[in-house]
Amino acid sequence: MLVCALNPCPCGYYSDFKKSCHCTPIKIANYMSKISGPLLDRIDFHIEIPAVGYKEISSEENSESSSEIKKRVENARDIQRKRFSKNTLFTNSQMPHKLIKKYCAIDQDAKELLKIAVNELGFSARAHDKILKVARTIADLSNYKNILTDHISEAIQYRGLDRKY
Repeated sequence: MLVCALNPCPCGYYSDFKKSCHCTPIKIANYMSKISGPLLDRIDFHIEIPAVGYKEISSEENSESSSEIKKRVENARDIQRKRFSKNTLFTNSQMPHKLIKKYCAIDQDAKELLKIAVNELGFSARAHDKILKVARTIADLSNYKNILTDHISEAIQYRGLDRKY
């Protein structure tokens, strides 16, 4: 597993709501172009995380607990273990294209959404398959047998750097 982080621009404030970015569009493009496209294409999630303010840090609002999240993850892993019991795979991320076709079937609306994402946002074939695998995992986490259009939509949102620069 690879987890990495980067600033959105050389000064670090591009898209920040409280501080102004002083970088030019060319400077930002040059900064982002240092990330190899083929390397970026192999990363499943590209998520922009805004700065967290005091209100969010100090909030006492109830959210899903770690133990609840752990249960959902364990359930999803169980689903995947059963799905791949006759293979040498353990998780959705390991599926080759042949198994993606088998386990990531989607309805016509979801296909249309994925087609638009690939054509309009310029996603690669590898990104297409990663979107399907991530959508399958999202469905598993929600305990859905089928991948819904909402799952595809959410998975597309996790490909932020593919379409941004």
